[in-house]
Amino acid sequence: MLRCAMSTVQLRRYQLQPGEMDAFVTWWHNLVPVREQYGFRVLFALVDESTNQFVWAVTHGGDFDEAESVYNASPERAAVFAGTPRRIAEAFVSKVTVEHAAWA
Repeated sequence: MLRCAMSTVQLRRYQLQPGEMDAFVTWWHNLVPVREQYGFRVLFALVDESTNQFVWAVTHGGDFDEAESVYNASPERAAVFAGTPRRIAEAFVSKVTVEHAAWA
């Protein structure tokens, strides 16, 4: 089986609180530049209206866990989260193997 050789990919799937999708997506767009500032790249983001889920994938070219630790402790991330209501009912986060990638 041929697998794509690339950096770590983290798949993030959020079950959102009812009625929170639009507000969450608007807020999430403010988070992306902060992730990018710490060397992450968002591969895709999807809204599944049928299940009220937001699904996205992020990668990092270096040590993913170390970079995420630095990012999670950053003042920039804290600022984006400050005062934000809890919109995620449940989060499913895992590292995945890319079998096929259409993105560059």
